[in-house]
Amino acid sequence: MELRNLGNSGTMVSELALGTMTFGAEADEPTSYAILERYLDGGGTFVDTADVYSSGVSESIIGRWLAQGGRRDGIVLATKGRFPMGAGPNDLGLSRTHLRRALDDSLRRLGVEHIDLYQLHAWDGLTPVEETLRFLDDAVSAGKISYYGFSNYLGWQLTKAARLAAEHGWAPPVTLQPQYNLLVRGIEHEIVPAALDAGLGLLPWSPLAGGWLSGKYRRDQSPTGATRLAENPTRGMEAWDARNADPRTWEVVDAVASVASEVGASPSQVALRWLADRPAVTSVILGARTVEQLDDTLGAADVVLPDDLRRALDDASAPRAEVYPYGEKAVAQRHRKREGGR
Repeated sequence: MELRNLGNSGTMVSELALGTMTFGAEADEPTSYAILERYLDGGGTFVDTADVYSSGVSESIIGRWLAQGGRRDGIVLATKGRFPMGAGPNDLGLSRTHLRRALDDSLRRLGVEHIDLYQLHAWDGLTPVEETLRFLDDAVSAGKISYYGFSNYLGWQLTKAARLAAEHGWAPPVTLQPQYNLLVRGIEHEIVPAALDAGLGLLPWSPLAGGWLSGKYRRDQSPTGATRLAENPTRGMEAWDARNADPRTWEVVDAVASVASEVGASPSQVALRWLADRPAVTSVILGARTVEQLDDTLGAADVVLPDDLRRALDDASAPRAEVYPYGEKAVAQRHRKREGGR
């Protein structure tokens, strides 16, 4: 599996990361251990979790696995903090008060002395950015974390934070973890350019759009079986009715299936390969309920997409844009201005 720099840092991670949101929820502890072992055996080196995953259970499972001989030296370990872990007024957000408690609790559950990548799980409009960044710089200096990054930030938010860190001489952010896949490409308008400008590596979550890009669903056939949409068809942005009714969904799904047939890979592997090759992407976060699911997605590391098939995926999934400021004519206008025209 290819190794890449973790954003603008010198640490190397595998191009496919293991997300552990399923641990303690959709995967029990023995299954979670097996998934971790299979991921490392497949060449993976980057494990991502969060304090809110199963209310701390995901971190605790990883901690027990590490304590029982899990290969700590072989992985770059990432977690997140920001969302409520208690009922008090300071049990959420990006204040120094909450993050100090959240980081120490994550270290305890994981059973480690430091976390390689600590991520802010979402923006907090109530806490001054300087307060948050100073806490993170202190955590780096104290050896509790090696690096930090953001998750679910908008372009202006990550730009502001990166600029303030640079102005004050604090440790810089290295990554951004956004939702990104062939069905959700809107971040290419502002967020991807902002990440490139700041030197941040992208760690896309939901790379298969909640299973929509895996080839398991059929047009106008309500999902059944042990799938997320079968169990909860109204699930958030992945909800069945809205996406099924959108012709673009099936244009993208059909394009993925066609390319998969051409290259002899599964639809999941094609969707992941396309994403791993996008600008600024450091590592794509895989989710798995079972070892079998993980085996399929790990195969993306061996897939090669010819240029013509990559363009077919690009065209079918092109992000929608209003006429201004992201439409075709507006983009052309910016190019002309950059070249000296009006």
